[in-house]
Amino acid sequence: QEKPAFYNEIQYFKKQDSLQFPPKNAVLFIGSSTFTNWKDVQTYFPKHTIVNRGFGGSSLPHVINYVADIIYPYQPKQVVIYCGENDFTGNATPQIVLERVKKLIDTIRFKYPKIPIAYISIKPSPSREKYIPQMKEANQMIAEMLKGIKRTSYINTADAMYTADGKIMTDIFLKDNLHMNAKGYAIWQKIMEPYLR
Repeated sequence: QEKPAFYNEIQYFKKQDSLQFPPKNAVLFIGSSTFTNWKDVQTYFPKHTIVNRGFGGSSLPHVINYVADIIYPYQPKQVVIYCGENDFTGNATPQIVLERVKKLIDTIRFKYPKIPIAYISIKPSPSREKYIPQMKEANQMIAEMLKGIKRTSYINTADAMYTADGKIMTDIFLKDNLHMNAKGYAIWQKIMEPYLR
């Protein structure tokens, strides 16, 4: 019997929970490695209680798949999503990514109908430059869709990651040109803070 994708990561969360269950009414971060790697996220948001359940390499279908494991148990006061970037490397179109985001929100709202949900724009990673036009299109479509869904917000961190002449900042990324360093997270922190409950 083959284990489903990211089975081990989810078991790791369950083990952490069994040792110390996270506080209720926290701000729950879910999504891919941009969150997983933000190990010291709590220090960036001292006024909030953050529970980080991002798992590296995930696309939206994986997160949707594990909603019962990484969202439902925690009774969060808000869910913040960073996911969708990896979907493009799996040949998703902006339209598919949009539909997946909608499905994820619907799945969260199935158990928590009134919970505020924030979606963070898909970031322009230098190593994924060829996908950036599609990513920008997906971001616009998602932002537009969220206007029509109550208690959701679109957090645009992506635009702040370019220099004045429209090039992606290089000094905010690690050597892999995919994941951000502390400088990148500091840019996100400033933009995200006002949206957190």
